[in-house]
Amino acid sequence: MIYGIGTDICDIRRIRASLERHGERFAARILADGEFRIWQARSARWPERGVRYLATRFSAKEAFSKAIGLGLHLPMTWRHCEIANAPSGKPELVLHGALKDWCAARHLQAHITLSDESDYATSFCVIEVQPPGAPAAP
Repeated sequence: MIYGIGTDICDIRRIRASLERHGERFAARILADGEFRIWQARSARWPERGVRYLATRFSAKEAFSKAIGLGLHLPMTWRHCEIANAPSGKPELVLHGALKDWCAARHLQAHITLSDESDYATSFCVIEVQPPGAPAAP
């Protein structure tokens, strides 16, 4: 059963301006530790790729926060929501701390997709309620 749906579109130019104004501090506030390491590596090699990486993660976390109905209120925090990739490249949500516990208590499973094109990053998230004991979707 669907619990919630969220979508977000992010202006990459706005993310670039925030990075220019606040530097690494901005990325550290938005990204979980694993994401931050990837962002640093991408930014070092090709700065624009780092900006796009940050924008897609920002957008995906916004879409997720809307789908669970919390917005950016506890237990939802930027750093407790991580966007990782399966070996196939498929984006996956990895939750941490109180947010992970909150979603587990409600038997929620997230599906996320993200994309970027020229000046925008966009994301779409569907949250399902999994009955207790049901196998997780692949």
